[in-house]
Amino acid sequence: MSKRRVFDIDFPTEPNDPSEPKMPPAETAVQKPDQRMRKPSEARRGPMATAISENADALRSRAEAEKKIRDENDRLAHEFVRLKKLGLVVDRIPVGRIGATKLIRDRREGRDPDLDELKASIKSIGLSNPIRVEENEDGTYELIQGYRRLRAYVELLRETEDEAYEHIPAGLVAKGDSLQSLYRRMVDENLVRRDISFAEMAQLALSYTQDEGTGAKSLEDAVSDLYASAGRQKKIYIRHFAQLLGAVGDLLKFPEAIPRALGLELRKRLETDAASIPELREALTQARAETEEAELTVLRGFLEGKRKPAPRAAAAPRPGVAKTTLRCTVPAGTVRCQARDGKIEMAMERDFSEIDRHKLEDAIAAFFAALEEQD
Repeated sequence: MSKRRVFDIDFPTEPNDPSEPKMPPAETAVQKPDQRMRKPSEARRGPMATAISENADALRSRAEAEKKIRDENDRLAHEFVRLKKLGLVVDRIPVGRIGATKLIRDRREGRDPDLDELKASIKSIGLSNPIRVEENEDGTYELIQGYRRLRAYVELLRETEDEAYEHIPAGLVAKGDSLQSLYRRMVDENLVRRDISFAEMAQLALSYTQDEGTGAKSLEDAVSDLYASAGRQKKIYIRHFAQLLGAVGDLLKFPEAIPRALGLELRKRLETDAASIPELREALTQARAETEEAELTVLRGFLEGKRKPAPRAAAAPRPGVAKTTLRCTVPAGTVRCQARDGKIEMAMERDFSEIDRHKLEDAIAAFFAALEEQD
């Protein structure tokens, strides 16, 4: 015989008399103090439900934190790229991991009379202007700007064996720039220097046209691409020097030493008398000049032989004013001099505007010092 279980169920009932006070539910009467603030749904939760809820909250907090980290990383990455494009990200790069083959340099190998001064400055105060490089996929770097600075570091490392010159400060250039843009970076930096010669700029333009990656189809395109920031007259000079190098450049050992005036006059002579090009080439071949001055003498001699000056009457000196006229031969050529009261004039086939101002001042001071000694 089965036993029946009896459960007492209390159903809340509303009193018939509205004035009769209502009794609180039985559950409320036995609530503990810490349970009175809980919601009914929370009061009925079991341990498993609570654990699941807490885990979900933790996952949600972790996802929010990870999103903030990703957002910050993205911001820093964009800022890093922006600074790289501006050349403001600088690191110390091993000189042995830097190559200089991607761009044809506008500096000739071998001789650089000012390199010793640059090395002395680096030894004294360090490198004030970092070079600029582009990082390759294999962890090496390609030089964009600063050929002379890199060369100075390499020579200092070889001469001193000092570990300080094993790494050079370098600005990191962002990847993705076109070849034309990289050439412009190199050229624009060099245009502000006064010691870069027209022959060096012209040679770079000629090499640029031969580089299939640049897209330049003519010398005009090369000059326009490379020297877009240069003035119109300067571009004309570069093209004229390029035409001169195209005619006899393979025979010139010191083209960078050719003054602007001499180069322009040579180019004009060869353009008006194309038949004289073999004559100049023969003169350069026979001379086998080993110095700048010897080669410049050949070039000036060619012009002197072609020049047919018209006879000109000598200017009469002013009454009462003494004048001395003479010619003086120096290693650089022939100097024509006129001396009179309070004035001395010297003229020769050389562009003195290209000489450094301080060097001119020293030369003038030495000139007058020599005059005083003879007195």
